Amino acid sequence: MASSYYFVTIAILGLASIVVVHASDPSPLQDFCVAANDSMSAVFVNGKFCKDPKLAKPEDFFFAGLLTPRNVSNPVGSTVTPANVAQIPGLNTLGISLARIDYAPYGQNPPHTHPRASEILVVLEGSLYVGFVTSNPDNRLFTKVLYPGEAFVFPEGLIHFQFNTGKTNAVAIAALSSQNPGVITIANAVFGSDPKISADVLTKAFQVDKNVVDYLQAQFWYPNN
Repeated sequence: MASSYYFVTIAILGLASIVVVHASDPSPLQDFCVAANDSMSAVFVNGKFCKDPKLAKPEDFFFAGLLTPRNVSNPVGSTVTPANVAQIPGLNTLGISLARIDYAPYGQNPPHTHPRASEILVVLEGSLYVGFVTSNPDNRLFTKVLYPGEAFVFPEGLIHFQFNTGKTNAVAIAALSSQNPGVITIANAVFGSDPKISADVLTKAFQVDKNVVDYLQAQFWYPNN
């Protein structure tokens, strides 16, 4: 009888380990997997076409775009400079990326989510009012005003934002737990989708008059990244 319990326990633990393994990205099977657009000159590893490691070069792991301030003269008053696998092919399969965010005075990085990554943001210049909202049913709001050298975490998939509270430009750097975190800006997705979401759906969802929905859908929802 004891041996039966032993084997049942082993089986349960084995099944649990399989579930855990499949709940996250597979571990890299080689030192790196530089993303390649040409499948004819690449090998297929971990779900991506990768350059032959022997052909990798330092430039595959390099990006100089985070130093330069960006133009923030746009409707939301911010510009995001990503440093993910699209800019640094060597990040492929490594599960990390960065972004620089420049903010005009009173500019914001509008409410958005990253479907594939948690984020930690650190302020370099200026001050930012930041926050995130938890999932249903609580929808708790967590906020903080950050100053240079201070950091704040946005858990994966939760709606979050940053707002420049100062009269001067602000700069922040964000680190994300995916080489391709993705971004969904809430207003852009809901009111700027292509094709448009039915006004009947949005009128009911937001409990507003159809004229309000029509007005919002007629606006240009600026993408700041």
